[in-house]
Amino acid sequence: MQRTFDVRTVREQFPALERTQDGQRVVYFDGPGGSQVAQSAIEEISHYMVRGGANLHGAFPTSVETEEIIAQTRRSAADFLGAEPDEIAFGPNMTTLTFAISRALARMWKSGSEIVVTELDHRANVDPWLLAAKEKGAKVRWVRVNPETLTLDPADLESAINERTRLVAVGLASNAVGTINDVAAISRRAHEAGAVVAVDAVHAAPHIPIDRDAIGADILTCSAYKFFGPHVGVSAVRRDLFERLQPYKVEPAPDYLPDKLESGTQNHEGIAGVKGALEFIASLGGGASLREKLLSGMQAIEEYEADIAEKFRSALREMPKVKLYAAPDDVRKTPTIAFRVEGQTPREVCEKMEREGFFVADGDFYASTLAERLGIRDRGGFIRAGLAPYNTLEEVETFLASLESFAG
Repeated sequence: MQRTFDVRTVREQFPALERTQDGQRVVYFDGPGGSQVAQSAIEEISHYMVRGGANLHGAFPTSVETEEIIAQTRRSAADFLGAEPDEIAFGPNMTTLTFAISRALARMWKSGSEIVVTELDHRANVDPWLLAAKEKGAKVRWVRVNPETLTLDPADLESAINERTRLVAVGLASNAVGTINDVAAISRRAHEAGAVVAVDAVHAAPHIPIDRDAIGADILTCSAYKFFGPHVGVSAVRRDLFERLQPYKVEPAPDYLPDKLESGTQNHEGIAGVKGALEFIASLGGGASLREKLLSGMQAIEEYEADIAEKFRSALREMPKVKLYAAPDDVRKTPTIAFRVEGQTPREVCEKMEREGFFVADGDFYASTLAERLGIRDRGGFIRAGLAPYNTLEEVETFLASLESFAG
């Protein structure tokens, strides 16, 4: 059973919302770069450190407790992503995990191999694969983005994948403009060709329910600092592929799943915090199992955010000097709002909004190829305002009023 979304109760779970600037509470619209942290995550981190941390494989209680916390978080993360616990590996962040996975996967590529990447993606799901392809002599094919619709060109995607394709790397959602890709359809085409599908879910994870197997991802990566937790990367690798991977590691390190991908000592207190972040999401939903609670919690988040985001985009479209970058209305999107203001650089706009207490970001956000295709990378990129479940319609309306006062 799904609960009614109560934004006031949600806001009470985020201590950072109490921050003030010049006597007024700040408004965090910088969530796409990293969300604020839920109280439950903070408490899990603190509890772990106060009780005493330890490294793994010891006979003493703090070591045993650390292993149990990691195991619990694996189960929670597996439920969050639609995977199995032994398919979940942790790391410093999504980028570091992707570099490790790309090096391991590329060891299986042969002469004549090809890979496919897209112009819509964050470079964290592009450059690790480009570097691996260069080292192995593999050919790279790019799927173009349509600069008018901000969606991937389906015909280009169809022609890019062939019998020589060994990898297709695609984002579940664009971190710059919010476009949600039809990854399930892309995966079907890739699997028909015998290719592995690597999905960047960093931007999608805070906003929409995820089912790794339903979208056909063989490798799925995300970062907890985007979904109300600490700086910890999470990967979910399909077991049969994971078993074949040979990651670079020190000789005595484990060869079994999923530890063989986890180089060095992990961020144990951060992993405890990931569990706390997922507990927050589950608290917004209902159901008999944790998976059901997480799914319904994410559904509640998506519905709440989408309603506000639609109003946000509609208002920006009415401002003559504002250029909105968004896919058509019939394309599913995250609540990430990208725009520019005529006659002002994105940084100038962000500085003006900061003086009003609104934290918004500027730049290309590592979606550098998309910014180049839109002709704005060398002009400061986008202004990006991202919504989170702790944001309110009142905050959006106040932001729009402030923007209109100097943007017209």
